[in-house]
Amino acid sequence: MTRRLILTAATCLMAAWLMAPSVWAQRPADRERTLYISALDDKGEPVEGLGPNDFVIREDGQRREVLRVSRAIEPIDIALLVDNSASAASAISPMRDGLRAFIAKMAPGNQIALIALADRPTVFVDYTNDTKRLTDGVGRLFSMSMSGMTLLDALVETSNGLRRRETPRAVIVPILTDGTEFTNRYHREVIDAVKQAQAALHALGIGMFYTTSDNEERERNYVLDLGTKETGGQRITLLTDSAVIPALAKLARELSSQYKVVYGRPESLIPSEKTEIASGRKGVSMHGAPARGQTGA
Repeated sequence: MTRRLILTAATCLMAAWLMAPSVWAQRPADRERTLYISALDDKGEPVEGLGPNDFVIREDGQRREVLRVSRAIEPIDIALLVDNSASAASAISPMRDGLRAFIAKMAPGNQIALIALADRPTVFVDYTNDTKRLTDGVGRLFSMSMSGMTLLDALVETSNGLRRRETPRAVIVPILTDGTEFTNRYHREVIDAVKQAQAALHALGIGMFYTTSDNEERERNYVLDLGTKETGGQRITLLTDSAVIPALAKLARELSSQYKVVYGRPESLIPSEKTEIASGRKGVSMHGAPARGQTGA
């Protein structure tokens, strides 16, 4: 009887040993996380040729090991939110020129939507990589007299739509003036919606966006400032209408040159609350967002 028990125990141990490689082979992948990161020089241009030692990743203050770095080639969902309110009258023409060039660069391989902001969020073109459809949509952009913009509503609605899509990367690009905001939403609600969509917010604002006592415009400023930082994007302030053309061209170069950075993290039942990205190379700044669909990221 004792001998039979020993043989049974030995058989169980052997079976466990044979199974172990497949179990352990799955665990490292479970503990890996992916970020899509922009690395820029002091002129805001992409920096090429970076390796694992050039990226510093921290979760809740703890540095993580960077395992692999490659060029990001995964497709992007790009939502272009365009201010066509009354305050954008003088900016519409350069906006059109900048958008056409941006679409020509980014439409191949990616999905782009064009959404207007005057009075209410209006989808001019749904997500597509058809350059002609998008360019035709840009041609229909005109400023609406006696109208204000609805940026905050558009951000929430766009984010809700992106949550139903499965593209690995998502970017929301508002292009707006500092005119009147008609949306009555709180900034935390809007930022949380963008974060739940796992989208990076890159905002191009034409004008000064002064601090104001108006609740709508104050909440908009919070979104433009905090929302871009918290989602791995950036806020770009433009002082003239014509500056939107080179700004969109630079953003297209940045998005086309992002890095895919894979790092390791310890097994934990509690997801990290804050992921920080920094550069290990002098003169290089970085920002980025997690790959979409990751659990516990």
